[in-house]
Amino acid sequence: MTDWNNKREVLEAVREDGSRLERASKELKADKEVVLEAVQNYGSALEHASKEQQTDKEVVLVAIKKDGSALEHASKKLQGDKEVVLVAVKQNGSALEYANKELQADKEVVLEAVKEHSSALEYASKKLQEDKDVVLAAVKNSGYALRYASKKLQGDQDVVLAAVEQNGDALGYASEPLISNQEFLREAVNIAGKITHGRY
Repeated sequence: MTDWNNKREVLEAVREDGSRLERASKELKADKEVVLEAVQNYGSALEHASKEQQTDKEVVLVAIKKDGSALEHASKKLQGDKEVVLVAVKQNGSALEYANKELQADKEVVLEAVKEHSSALEYASKKLQEDKDVVLAAVKNSGYALRYASKKLQGDQDVVLAAVEQNGDALGYASEPLISNQEFLREAVNIAGKITHGRY
């Protein structure tokens, strides 16, 4: 039976399973050595660390290298630290959800996020959901990301064709005026058909 007030026993416990940090005493949740040991094998253990440890850049970097979504439990300051957020989104693009608004509007950060996980486009600023480079990067990763693009880009032939080339079903997110264009529709359906029949 683990004594959750005993540092040696808690270190051993979190070394085996980082989520056990939740059971540790308040004092040990604030102990950097214990927290580092926990987040090294379970990044989301950061949730159970003290506020002080959630503000410690070294601890947070170790956690997000293991699990980018652990950014959710980092301090507001670190959620606004570009270096930290870039590490998180490269590990898990969806971690963009937990970045501050400024970094959700940072093209470099958002591009890294959508390259790792295309649906991260959902958490990008409206301006970047209207940015053709960003949206193309997302839909080339997964055509379904077209659903998070601006209405304008859902009506952009280049963007929609890139999405359809990746996944034929993405055509369902194209704008009505574009779908009404018979010439475009034939081209899109032709591309979708080639994917379905394994010619792409």
